[in-house]
Amino acid sequence: MNDFQQLWALLRQHGSSAKRETECAALWASYTPEVQQRVYHAIRTKLEQGKFVHYDPLRAMEENARPPRQQTLSYAEYYKQFGTTKERDGWQMANPTGNKVIYVKAG
Repeated sequence: MNDFQQLWALLRQHGSSAKRETECAALWASYTPEVQQRVYHAIRTKLEQGKFVHYDPLRAMEENARPPRQQTLSYAEYYKQFGTTKERDGWQMANPTGNKVIYVKAG
């Protein structure tokens, strides 16, 4: 689990206002340890990569608390896009129904 103060330091360095610290701490406390880890990791990674993180710290936390979206491609779509059936770029082969192979990627 990541400490709230570590997250708050990231958000403050990003330009968040100190006025919302109490509200953010309460939201943080309401999250499970898994969600706390997801929020901290997502915000830290986005900031390191220069990606958008909302300046409103509450909104930044809420947006990054959502589980990652899973993308899927059929076998044919995957082959058409990558020209191979080998796993690459975070895509993994799956057979959830036992009938058809698909490729999935956590987004």
